[in-house]
Amino acid sequence: MIWQSEIETMNPSDLQNLQLERLRTTVARVYHRVPFYRKKLDEMGVKPEGIRGLEDVHKLPFTRKSDLRENYPFGLFAVDRKEVVRIHGSSGTKGKPTVVGYTRNDITHWSEIVARAITIAGGRSGDVFHNAYGYGLFTGGLGLHYGAERLGMSVVPVSGGNTPRQVMILEDFRPRGIAGTPSYVLNIAETMEQMGKDPRQTSLEYGIFGAEPWSEEMRKILEAKFNLRALDIYGLSEVMGPGVGMECFERQEGMHVAEDHFYVEVIHPLTGENLPMGEPGELVFTSLTKEAFPILRYRTGDIAFLYPEPCSCGRTHIRMSRIKGRIDDMVIVRGVNVFPSEIESVVMNHPALSPYYQVEVTRAGTLDEIAVFAEVSDSVFKDQGGFNPESDLFRRVRHELKTALRNTLLISTDVTLLAPNTLPRSTGKATRLVDKRHLYEDSGEGLPV
Repeated sequence: MIWQSEIETMNPSDLQNLQLERLRTTVARVYHRVPFYRKKLDEMGVKPEGIRGLEDVHKLPFTRKSDLRENYPFGLFAVDRKEVVRIHGSSGTKGKPTVVGYTRNDITHWSEIVARAITIAGGRSGDVFHNAYGYGLFTGGLGLHYGAERLGMSVVPVSGGNTPRQVMILEDFRPRGIAGTPSYVLNIAETMEQMGKDPRQTSLEYGIFGAEPWSEEMRKILEAKFNLRALDIYGLSEVMGPGVGMECFERQEGMHVAEDHFYVEVIHPLTGENLPMGEPGELVFTSLTKEAFPILRYRTGDIAFLYPEPCSCGRTHIRMSRIKGRIDDMVIVRGVNVFPSEIESVVMNHPALSPYYQVEVTRAGTLDEIAVFAEVSDSVFKDQGGFNPESDLFRRVRHELKTALRNTLLISTDVTLLAPNTLPRSTGKATRLVDKRHLYEDSGEGLPV
């Protein structure tokens, strides 16, 4: 498909000219059609005609998730609602969902962006594509579905859940590609093994995984389990959905941003200042082609950095690193910033442990405490004839895990080993962090309210 290669290898100066043209159109659109943005821009003394270069993006206001919630449900739409052909939203676990809309042109653009992303990951027309992302308000399922169809794939819209049925479909339909959250696809592999089947014998050659931060250790496990190439995809509903960034099959290092549709920045999470290439900070996106729900400088809460050097695959679009974690998921324990992904790396590096873990944060008096719960592997469980946490082996594993976590996080953690299949399995996004600090009074007693 010629449009992919031409856009992905565009001369950088031509790409910047295209971005500027689309940025100016977007700013004019929101200024004249979205009262929220008109008020913000007027307060900052910015008019659409004042955007003369890409560097002027810094004059624009930030948009936060709270702005979306305060304008719920349709207050940030830039078109008449009759032009909106689809509505998506977040899960709304912290209140009302954030709501986004799409015109027919938006859906067309999104489909092409995702088709391009799947191609970057090694997919091609004619593939059978197993889509295990959830369908519904969440953008993952329908986003990958429409993009795969646009590419000319045979899409299997299996969604999440009913894992034994997923195994049957993988065996019978023989897909070349799979998409889903890494935690759930790992769950599929485990289910196959429990059924006496070898995940390496499936027809899968590549997997497109996202919707949750995941580590290099998780990549190695998925690739070993299924004998496939595991690629990272990035997107969020407020900006568009999956496909905003995609890791290339050739290098597997950094996700190429679809820069013809999105302008990306990295800022200091506290000061809002722009950070140089290579320095990690909060990702900020401005949409360049969205009609129904254009967005200016959206603060994603995701921590990453931009690569200064070009990719060996030949694509000229900028690469951003894989997501280290979300500011929302980061917990500050005794003055130290802790991301669940850092704990995942340690757990998955230990040969006696399975890839399943959970982090719990509590409060004892005025001090925060962090506990890690990790399952031992099936092989160790069988070799030991069962689970005895007081045995010499399990004592040693617990000590090794505590030491490795202390060396990585620079704080001490409590560690509890569990028997296999103790922690809940994911059918979508895994719950890695359970923050229970709100249950405790800050009274020095450390007692639940």
